[in-house]
This record gives sequence, structure tokens and C-alpha cells, in this order.
Amino acid sequence: MEISLAGRAAVVTGGSKGVGLAVASRFAASGADVAIVARGREALDAAVKTIGAVARGRVVAAQGDVSKSADIQRAYDEIMRAFGKIDIIVNNAGESRTAPFEKVTDEMWEVDFNQKLFAAVRLTRLVWPQMKERHYGRIINTLNIGAKAPRAASAPTSVSRAAGMALTKVLANEGAPFNVLVNALLIGFIEADQHVRAAAKHNIPHEEYMKQRSKDIPLGRPGRAEEFANMACFLASDAGSYITGTAINVDGGMSRVV
Repeated sequence: MEISLAGRAAVVTGGSKGVGLAVASRFAASGADVAIVARGREALDAAVKTIGAVARGRVVAAQGDVSKSADIQRAYDEIMRAFGKIDIIVNNAGESRTAPFEKVTDEMWEVDFNQKLFAAVRLTRLVWPQMKERHYGRIINTLNIGAKAPRAASAPTSVSRAAGMALTKVLANEGAPFNVLVNALLIGFIEADQHVRAAAKHNIPHEEYMKQRSKDIPLGRPGRAEEFANMACFLASDAGSYITGTAINVDGGMSRVV
């Protein structure tokens, strides 16, 4: 199936690396104008080059920390000046933070909710009026499978992601009369920079770390960021025009919850 996003303008937060970069690249290759938001200037500049190599539209980068309201407003204003509109948002920013409950501090809770839940709330709130006015919008919230089936010692991430799933449903119900579709994609175990760091932290060779983590995946391997991006592109396109309010696992069968 050929999927076109020609004429659409998309924003991907956390778009300079990993899953976010793969999504931004897929959108750009499908014809969308794409803006990525991330904290690091060097990573953003490198990502723009990577995306630009496959892009059929414009590619811009807005530097900012999405956990900060002022940064989100500034990034939004920059993107609006560049594109004049925003049709698609992928709320993707956020890194995993987990610990036994009694060891999760107030600071950890606040940082996690600001980076994940409130970032999505604030950016969506800015874009929501124009999507309603044009009767077109696509919002995709990147979560993880812990949102449906949280493990022990998975806070604060599993809690903030579960809140993101509830936000997805609320927005889907409110956006549906205006053709603003809102869905969540739940990551299982997908190849990413954070797993390189995790392997190093546990003093395990990266290849062995990935092999051990793959034992719980029915497909027997980690996912690729491009596979996640393909599903995001489908949901963002007109091909996914009757899908809203869903939370889709992209996990190789890893989740015990459908």
C-alpha cells in the first residue's frame, strides 16, 4: 500500500533520535512537511540531514525541552511560522524511568509527568483549535505496553504512560466530530539508544543484552524503529481515516494484554 502525506504538516517531538527520527523520516518520505523538536542542537542538525536525504517536503528543527511550557510555545510558534499550519502531531518525547515505588522521589514523578503527559497536553492544546477549525487532524501518542499492563517497579513511567492512554481516549471522543483522530502506539522492545546505555550500565555486551531481552518476545527479536514508523504513518494518513481512540501494541506479541 502506498501511503501519501502530501500537503500535510507534521510535528514529531523527540524527533532527533530513535523512534522519533524513524517516524519523522517516514513522514517526510511520504510527502509531509516535517518539524522535529528535541533538546540537543547537534542531534537536531544531524537528524535534519538524515531526514532531508529522503524528504519530499520541507524539514525544520525546533530546539526545546518539551517538559517546559515556554519551550513548547516557542517551538510551536517557530513551526507555525515555517509551515502556517499543523495537521499531525506525534507526541513521542520521553525516556524510561523506573524504580521500586518507595524509591521514586517527588522530583522523579514531576520530571516524568512533565516530559511525557504534560508535554502532550500542552502541545495538543496549542494545535487543537486549528485542527477543529479545518476539520482535520491526526494525533499519535507514543506510549509503552506498561500503560496497559504495568509491572512491579515500573513507576513512574508506567503511570505517566497509563495517563497518556486515558488522555488519548478523552481527546479521541472530543475530536471525532471534527475529524480529529487521536490514537496511541504502545512500544514493546524496540532497538534504540537507551538499550545501548542499559547494556553498558549492566556491564553486558550489547548483543547479549538484546538477546536476553528478546526471550520474552513471541517473535523472538526486538522491533525496528522503522516498523513502528510504518504504523504511525498509516494512522497519520487518510488510509487510517476510521481509526480513533485506539491503543495499538507494536511489540512483537510481547504484551499480555491485547
